[in-house]
Amino acid sequence: MYHCRVKRFLRWSLGLLLCGVASAALLRPLVDATAFIIRAADVPGAPARLAAWRAAGTGPQESLTIPTRRGPIAARLYHPRTSATRTVVLIPGVHRDGIDEQRLVRLASDLVETGFRVVTVAAPDLQKFRITPDATDLIEDAILWTSTQPTLAPDGQVGVIGISFSGGLSAVAIGRDRIRDRVAFLVSFGGHGDLWRVMHYLATGEVLGDLARARQSRVIIGAADVQVHPPHDYGLAVVLLNVADQMVPPDQVSLLRDAIDRFLLASSQAMTNPPLAEQTFAAVRDDAARLPEPARTLMFYVNTRDVVALGARLSPVVDRLQSHPGMPSVSIERAPRHPAAPVYLLHGADDNVIPSVETVLLGEYLQGKAEVHGLLSTLITHAEMNRAPTATDIWRLASFWRQVFSR
Repeated sequence: MYHCRVKRFLRWSLGLLLCGVASAALLRPLVDATAFIIRAADVPGAPARLAAWRAAGTGPQESLTIPTRRGPIAARLYHPRTSATRTVVLIPGVHRDGIDEQRLVRLASDLVETGFRVVTVAAPDLQKFRITPDATDLIEDAILWTSTQPTLAPDGQVGVIGISFSGGLSAVAIGRDRIRDRVAFLVSFGGHGDLWRVMHYLATGEVLGDLARARQSRVIIGAADVQVHPPHDYGLAVVLLNVADQMVPPDQVSLLRDAIDRFLLASSQAMTNPPLAEQTFAAVRDDAARLPEPARTLMFYVNTRDVVALGARLSPVVDRLQSHPGMPSVSIERAPRHPAAPVYLLHGADDNVIPSVETVLLGEYLQGKAEVHGLLSTLITHAEMNRAPTATDIWRLASFWRQVFSR
């Protein structure tokens, strides 16, 4: 009788222990995702202590050189202090600072604290605010190289996170044959499905697609939060830079692009050094006044942030780009192949650079072609979390990232 009781007790104890281990294994991605959001949103107090408790710790950083078909490019490797769960290739959007951009560095560090090894890589064209097929090719090459390094990808697969326009470009890249089976997941953070559709929005303020239907999407959580706002002048300046050769005579193209580039530089400086930004803006205004026409008027619209007047000038040029032969290389909804990896779409509901309806339309397009999950968040503006979070915001974001961290 005594031995029977002991055996029953041991079986019960072992069963309870196994349930506890299983529960811990199931809950760990959610706890890690919640800690990740708490760190990214700078939530203070007890939540911050929870996030610190779960942090893996940041180890050493390494400078890398990655070979690509356009030549070698610089990259940075971030290590967690503990063993890594997986390597993630993290790609910034259009920004001249590339892998040194402060928000990208912060995101890489937050991912490392969650237990990932992170490789950051930037396409030179994107650092020049150019959205080109070459940028998609480079993203493909960087993913291929990283996934074939045994120390970085023992199972031959990496995660991919693309920010802003890089999210849409990465979706195209991971559908290509060379890396189709080398990607564990893609997160498109504020990305696009169709680049021309975004350019049309920036030039006209008009969002294409059925908004009423989009708000009822079952693919994207929070689709009812889709909002349409006047386009951001920053995004429209990027469009002008990309089509400058179609807006002014050949001898003015480099002058106009240089002026726009300095305006975009000042826009970036405004986030970190407002006094310096104002000096740069003033210098751009002074120099723009001496440009020949029509570059002078175009830069006047840029400097005064007149999106209506500039958009009216750009709209006919943008319309002609709808059938441009390069569009399938920069727009997943036009690409010949779809991703084989799960795709996670995250977007700010009020985004006015790449409107949030892009994520909804892309999610609907990919349904049945790929495994797709999506979330619109009111905590996010354009590809960054910079609003005071509510418990609902944190829960939704944590649930989204839990799925990613489970891969």
